[in-house]
Amino acid sequence: MQIKRSIQKGFTLIELMIVVAIIGILAAVALPAYQDYTVRAKVSEVVLAASACRTSITEAYTSGSSLPTAANGYGCEQTVAASGTKYAATVTTTAGGVVTVLARGLGGATAATDVITLQPCASTTITSPGWGSGTCTGPAMGATVQSWICGGSGTTLIAKYLPSTCRGT
Repeated sequence: MQIKRSIQKGFTLIELMIVVAIIGILAAVALPAYQDYTVRAKVSEVVLAASACRTSITEAYTSGSSLPTAANGYGCEQTVAASGTKYAATVTTTAGGVVTVLARGLGGATAATDVITLQPCASTTITSPGWGSGTCTGPAMGATVQSWICGGSGTTLIAKYLPSTCRGT
């Protein structure tokens, strides 16, 4: 008597269940990381909205002319009605040159009133040179703005959503 062997075609049920479980585990890990990534990309646009003010303030200090005596006097500010970006609701400045950006529509675990601040510094001796967190002395008239503190005092956005240069990491 001859025994016939049957040739297996396709996958067994257990093999399919293992594949589905692996895909589920990968999705559970990847989705939260992707959501954080998309919020960080939106925050990058918010920081970019402040760059025009950063340039105006640097020029005002370097040229040695007088600084505005009132807030929002640098000419780079944005109001809600005139905002040119999707994620930056307003961009305001203080007379001393601190830029404050109110973010909107970031998603994730962010609030509706998240704020990011940029502060001009007279030296690069802060926690993280260039952009970073910490404290510094504002530049004097006619002096160069050596660095900026991003995400310093007044920033309410969760640190994990700030660009790495703002977190000092």
